[in-house]
Amino acid sequence: MDTDAELRIDRPHRELLDQILDKWSLSVLNELCERPCRFNELRRAIPQVTQKSLTATLRRLERNGVIEREVVSTRPVAVSYRITPLGKTLRSPIDALLAWASESMPAIARAREDFDTRDDRSGL
Repeated sequence: MDTDAELRIDRPHRELLDQILDKWSLSVLNELCERPCRFNELRRAIPQVTQKSLTATLRRLERNGVIEREVVSTRPVAVSYRITPLGKTLRSPIDALLAWASESMPAIARAREDFDTRDDRSGL
């Protein structure tokens, strides 16, 4: 990475990153990387997510081409979600971010502790 280059995150990039790296999207992608899932399977796998949040997350990911929705002609009709080839390309950058977070956690914990224990907080 060229450290002299200006880091710019334009609005379309920021919007996309916000949609892909949010709390529920990462959990959904984690599940769909393993296998296709139906809506209720995802709800059971991610018990903290509400139906409304899961629906919104799935729609955002589908709109961005990261997952696809397939209507299964059963009785009753079922819907299954699977990761797309484009979605699979997210694995490496997300793994890199997770590796950075793991390696950096001791330094981050120290920085948080230093921040939280500073005596002079009046400058904020």
